[in-house]
Amino acid sequence: MKDLFKYGLVRGLLAMVIGTLAGMALVSVVRLALGLSIWNPDAAWTVGGILGTIAFMIGVGSLTDWYRAASGKPLGMHTHDNPDWSPLQRYLGFSVDHKVIGVQYGVFGLILFLLAGTFALIFRWELAAPGLQLFTGEVESLAGLTGFNTMFSLHGMVMVAAILLCIAAMMNYLVPLMIGAQDMAFPRLNGFSFWITVPSGLLLLAALPLGGVDTGWVGYPPLSTRAPLGMVTFYLGVYLFGFSGILGAINIIVTILKMRAKGMGMFKMPVFVWASLATALIQFAATQLIGLSFLMGLLQRVMDMGFFDIAKGGDVILYQHLFWFYSHPAVYVFVLPGLGVISEVLPVFARKPLYGYKWVALSSVGIALVGYLVWAHHMFTSGMQEYLRVPFMVSTLLVAVPTGVKFFSWTATLWQGKLIFPTPMLFALGAIMIFLVGGLSGPPNALVSTDLYTHDTYFVVGHFHATLFGGFVFPFMAALYYWFPKLTGRMYNERMGKWHFWLQFVGFSVQTLGQMQVGLLGMRRRVADYDAALGITTGQLAVTIAAFVIALGIALMIYNLIYSASYGEKAAANPWRSRSPEFQLPSPVPVHNFDHPIEVVGNPYDYGLKDSIYVRPISTPAAPGD
Repeated sequence: MKDLFKYGLVRGLLAMVIGTLAGMALVSVVRLALGLSIWNPDAAWTVGGILGTIAFMIGVGSLTDWYRAASGKPLGMHTHDNPDWSPLQRYLGFSVDHKVIGVQYGVFGLILFLLAGTFALIFRWELAAPGLQLFTGEVESLAGLTGFNTMFSLHGMVMVAAILLCIAAMMNYLVPLMIGAQDMAFPRLNGFSFWITVPSGLLLLAALPLGGVDTGWVGYPPLSTRAPLGMVTFYLGVYLFGFSGILGAINIIVTILKMRAKGMGMFKMPVFVWASLATALIQFAATQLIGLSFLMGLLQRVMDMGFFDIAKGGDVILYQHLFWFYSHPAVYVFVLPGLGVISEVLPVFARKPLYGYKWVALSSVGIALVGYLVWAHHMFTSGMQEYLRVPFMVSTLLVAVPTGVKFFSWTATLWQGKLIFPTPMLFALGAIMIFLVGGLSGPPNALVSTDLYTHDTYFVVGHFHATLFGGFVFPFMAALYYWFPKLTGRMYNERMGKWHFWLQFVGFSVQTLGQMQVGLLGMRRRVADYDAALGITTGQLAVTIAAFVIALGIALMIYNLIYSASYGEKAAANPWRSRSPEFQLPSPVPVHNFDHPIEVVGNPYDYGLKDSIYVRPISTPAAPGD
């Protein structure tokens, strides 16, 4: 038992329990001193959640060095290569190595991804046929319709958290390697940014045993003010995730702008680095808005403030403006890294230069900028001023311009290329096709006349899933397979990888097209039952079966990657013949990345051009090669 406490995660979880109980006790003591009833669950869980999070951060060790520095003491031993650490200690404790932190983000993100997917399978089972199958108890209980509402609410927000974690995993692991840096600009802040997501995720998941969340993932008032107790931890968990995102964005921006290798100008950077920069700019500038909206919703519930209460002079539409000002740019936080992955993978397996590199790089920034101007297309049916509809409709349609630049680039890159189709290439091509479906189904939601009909239907659900799967999930799978040899030093099983692709591609195609179809036939969002007379029973059954097929593909992927990490064929340093700096390193990557600083002497995507090189160690002369 004593050995367990050498793991930072174990110490942090124990400290979190103690801190949460101390916070609840503090609230009870203060209320008793004020002559109020001792127990107020909303206030107790709010203060307990905050103190529990602080206690967790102390227990895991992410605040230790900062405290020691502030008090003038020598710093601790949180180094990249502490010889006393076992591999398990390294990954279950506080580290400042960007590669370790990237793996921590990725593993935790995949855990939340699986949980969110499980929630989806539960409510998809309910929707497979008319009538109530699973949620048949009292309406105001987890066995009844509150339980159904909780499943899709937590599916949405936990999946958002999982995607943000997986994006942070890719950016943390790859950006320093791709720009020739030894680490991130602020290594300790980087570790802090990850570890605060653990109590954040636990608070978010605590909403389930605390009565659930029946507001949908958006947490709209006035529903949130009378929702079960789980609403409090739901708000807190998302708020802390946002805090992590802001800190991580600052780190990415500074790292990219200040730590690039010699000769790597802005237009010598890999496209994934451009995508990461645009993503970080959105996170840094917009995340405060969802934090503010959730904080105001929490204060209205716990302290009876009237921000969104009309009877107290508040405005319920204000919440939607604050929430969507972040949450639509957040869509581009999800997809921009994925689109960057596609642009990295295609030239490698087409053996051709990336067509229109500068335009592709700048299109990520263009998407990020235009993304701030479109949020209110989510509110065409909300009751906001009608004169605002047309400008937001136009700005939403304009997003297609920088996105179209990427599609034209990808098509031109593939044209007459020497194509090969390993698993990463299949997922990149699948991502393009799925994302195209998401893009083409977007204008009906951007046009006021059609959105008024489709807004609250499953057509929007199908569009959103196509956008996220094509823009992030498929590219993330491509990234997992593409950089797996670099991460582990071993190759994955190619046959299982291709089975995974086809299961996921076919399953998702049926799912998203089926959702759009039943939506156009009248299936509303956020309902547990439907009328068989609508003629959508077959479509709903097909969508449910497709969801389980996707789950089977994900299970196969996890088995493939876990098994291959230990028993797969040993990987060469550069199995894909990539020009990117990380593939010029041994596999797996050494602790301190580059033994010698590198110099950029060419263009990143000049595949197939004779005697062209991109990077070379400064200490050695240049040698031509493809």
